[in-house]
Amino acid sequence: MALSDRLELVNPSEIRKLFDLAQGVEGLISLGIGEPDFDTPEHIKEYAKEALDKGMTHYGPNAGLPMLREAIARKLKEQNGIEADPKSEIMVLVGANQAFIMGLATFLKDGEEVLIPSPMFVSYAPAVILAGGKPVEVPTYEENEFRLSVDDLEKHVSDKTRALIINTPNNPTGAVLTKKDVEEIADFAVEHDLIVFSDEVYEHFVYDGVKNHSIASLDGMFERTITINGFSKTFAMTGWRLGFVAAPAWIIEKMTRFQMYNATCPVTFVQYAAAKALEDERSWKAVEEMRKEYDRRRNLVWKRLNEMGLPTVKPKGAFYIFPRIRDTGLTDKEFSELMLKEARVAVVPGSAFGKAGEGYIRISYATAYEQLEEAMDRMEKVLREKKLV
Repeated sequence: MALSDRLELVNPSEIRKLFDLAQGVEGLISLGIGEPDFDTPEHIKEYAKEALDKGMTHYGPNAGLPMLREAIARKLKEQNGIEADPKSEIMVLVGANQAFIMGLATFLKDGEEVLIPSPMFVSYAPAVILAGGKPVEVPTYEENEFRLSVDDLEKHVSDKTRALIINTPNNPTGAVLTKKDVEEIADFAVEHDLIVFSDEVYEHFVYDGVKNHSIASLDGMFERTITINGFSKTFAMTGWRLGFVAAPAWIIEKMTRFQMYNATCPVTFVQYAAAKALEDERSWKAVEEMRKEYDRRRNLVWKRLNEMGLPTVKPKGAFYIFPRIRDTGLTDKEFSELMLKEARVAVVPGSAFGKAGEGYIRISYATAYEQLEEAMDRMEKVLREKKLV
């Protein structure tokens, strides 16, 4: 099947559809797009200016600047327990999102299956389809805090299964896999000879004393894991478009070849700023300040949603919360449209994140505390007036 044919199988993001509807809604409070409301820390901007002043406006290596790959290697060793050779096992990307289709393209054959926990980030299934594979949704459940379990995986694995995607902390549910979860999933991957994509872009935003665990740090797992991360969420650098992967050398070599004929290389002066940011204590202080503020917002939204009659699991990570709305009698799309029109609050239907998301909505609390308070007031008012709770 040609790539043009595969594109016909991929629908536009439901999130984007929602925001097309939201255009022109006066006084709208958007709790939809997963983007930090914080600006990039000033010292990181200064590093970018410094790079420009140094004339770093030319092409760089396809796999990324050596100074950034070396800084990433140090970060992975110190923070994640992952040993990766910066010369051959680390690659810099134009945003972390690239990692899925580029990584899948290195090994996936037509018709092979990829297990994806559902609810799931909107890019996963389309990336599998575009790479020629078949996405297989593995439902996760509210009763288990939406954490993926091996019991869930065993029900969906087949002789065509080639890979597994995990995302912890999770978008859209905020679930964080425990160490035991990760160890059991690693054993499952080894047993079935699967390659694991580990999406860890929200790793620093965890709460209640929870720790995120990198599956590639476990014995024998680096050789079958593509660890995906980036700067968009950690340092509030969404518009800078910079991500990275750590993976076995044979995968990195093929992904680099893909990038060579796709984006050529990531932006040079942005890479310089990121390398400097990784090794500047001010960056990590800023991350901790953001984490504390997200935690404050999380507590507010979780409390208010439950009080207004929308049962909600308290998320352990990321900056999303996933309340159940099916008890209102509305579908998640109907609920989202009602909130948009009547409350002037934009939330995302859970079904945008897969079949297991039906009957839920995703709320991003990456917006100002006062705005969240107002959004909760508006939502509750509509629910009471319509007698939906």
